[in-house]
Amino acid sequence: QVQLVESGGVLVQAGGSLRLSCAASGRTFRQYAMGWFRQSPGKEREFVAARTWNGGSTYYADSVKGRFTISRDNAKNTVYLQMDSLKPEDTAVYYCAQERVLTHFDGGSNYYANGAPFGSWGQGTQVTVSS
Repeated sequence: QVQLVESGGVLVQAGGSLRLSCAASGRTFRQYAMGWFRQSPGKEREFVAARTWNGGSTYYADSVKGRFTISRDNAKNTVYLQMDSLKPEDTAVYYCAQERVLTHFDGGSNYYANGAPFGSWGQGTQVTVSS
């Protein structure tokens, strides 16, 4: 059974930085693509970033491109989201997700952005950016 546990969410001022972590267990971590999504009150879940199983490709939502970086440490079974130049509109609960099926397939940004490839989700960590 896959378990994903996010951490690192805190209150931060606009312009600041945060690094979220997501520790995974239950499957061979390095074989699966990983992603980050977020959801604000009253809004639908939004794609943030994804990284393919071998780390060869990364994809970002336009709203975070150039400010956020997704990385993975396969030795630690952990995926990270480095968030710089934070804005109040980045305030949300952030969720990490693991690919549902072992495919070794890189479907591109739209493939990951709709969330369908991901079958396991963490409980979320709250990020609040004050103005």
